[in-house]
Amino acid sequence: MPLAVVQSRALTGVHAAAVAVECDLGPGLPTFAVVGLAETAVKESRDRVRSAIQNSGFEFPARRMVVNLAPADLPKDGGRFDLPIAIGILAASGQIPLKALEQLEMIGELALDGSLRPVTGALSSSLAAGTAGHALLLPVGNAIEAALAQSAPVFACHNLAEAVAHLRGTRKLSETTSQDGISADTSPYPDLRDVRGQETAKRALIIAAVGGHHILLSGPPGTGKSMLAARLPGLLPPLRRSEALEVAAIHSLQSGGFDVQRWGQRPFRSPHHSASSAALVGGGSQPRPGEISMAHQGILFLDEMPEFSRSVLEVLREPLESGEIHISRAARQSTFPARFQLIAAMNPCPCGNLGHPLQSCVCTPAQIAQYRNRLSGPLLDRMDIQVEVPALPVEMLQNAPQGENTAYWRERISAAIDIQWQRQSGRNAQLQGEAQDQYCALASEGSRLLARAADTLHLSARGYHRILRIARSIADLEASAVIQTQHLAEAIQYRRLAQHLRQ
Repeated sequence: MPLAVVQSRALTGVHAAAVAVECDLGPGLPTFAVVGLAETAVKESRDRVRSAIQNSGFEFPARRMVVNLAPADLPKDGGRFDLPIAIGILAASGQIPLKALEQLEMIGELALDGSLRPVTGALSSSLAAGTAGHALLLPVGNAIEAALAQSAPVFACHNLAEAVAHLRGTRKLSETTSQDGISADTSPYPDLRDVRGQETAKRALIIAAVGGHHILLSGPPGTGKSMLAARLPGLLPPLRRSEALEVAAIHSLQSGGFDVQRWGQRPFRSPHHSASSAALVGGGSQPRPGEISMAHQGILFLDEMPEFSRSVLEVLREPLESGEIHISRAARQSTFPARFQLIAAMNPCPCGNLGHPLQSCVCTPAQIAQYRNRLSGPLLDRMDIQVEVPALPVEMLQNAPQGENTAYWRERISAAIDIQWQRQSGRNAQLQGEAQDQYCALASEGSRLLARAADTLHLSARGYHRILRIARSIADLEASAVIQTQHLAEAIQYRRLAQHLRQ
């Protein structure tokens, strides 16, 4: 009996698992069955494939057809299997040579007229196909994104007829060239020079950018907290190629796909405080990444952090430590990367005027305590840098010097980040264990200072270690090989706000 096997890919989280599309034509009444744990959208491919084959001018065999998507225990969803199913049927019926299917994978959704629509996860499929040593055939709408992987030959077609002509050898498709030359444009980012005054907060933001530290900004409304947060992405250098591939692969899972013009740029995500836990961490019957994964290798900004539900904020605790999020469902389990830099902003009280030099606070002590208690101690302890952004007099804002622009600081920060990669192959915020002991070693005077600070501020072991990492970042910014006392003293100052908020 005629049998054809076409290689394809199914999405399992951010990865693309191999799927063999087995098409068998046998005797009996004309039927068309799709098996192999296929979701509704996959089973509906029967009607799309039938119309696409007939409207493209090919013969749809009037035989008993069975399409098996192996392995049978792997869930399959979406229209990505339309193209391999159609090609498998044509190959099984002798309209395409079976040899043409060797060392080739394909994905794509078919329209009824035979044209091809783009699908999600093209970059993940291209990376997996390259690892397997296969070429990839897919819709034109996915071609540039898939070529970013530079791991597999990518052939793009507009419709089923072009795909068949390529496989028959009558009209070969040209390979899609790599788009690695796309350069990240940092000009859209606002300039740090626009923030007048707030020198302490700007200094803290620069140090956070150096080491990849999480930062909490607290102050009355209108003091510049959101302005500072919006300028953090511009302080960071473009993504390294491996990081850019991770970011692009995650964003390619969304319905709109990955915007190749943002290649190399760090994502900046700012969800509204009404966002649910699922919106933040991801989920669904077929798990998809949430805001924290969309912010991978970039910035997650939580404005008005205490306005988020406490249960929503608590889901951040695990990914802040591990850099990934695990989503478990009855049918499958998925893991998404979530190594983001968190920047949060909050008011000192519900009305926002506590400590304001000109405005009176109208909140009761109970209201202030309830407001601050929305941030749990463990979550607050995970914020490396905690700094106040006070309200400044108008005269001070008018007369404040502009300071250096974003381009100047990006150059200095990039140099400090390069030092970290050469020394420890990572950012200071991820230092752990022996590496932290080695690269954050203190002199005897520094050890005594940190011991006194730990006792005064009631630091946890986590807080103690985070001060060491912040001090290491300050030293790297100053191009110092060792952590000096002044670096450590400055780092300690960035942990004092947590004690105030707990009072």
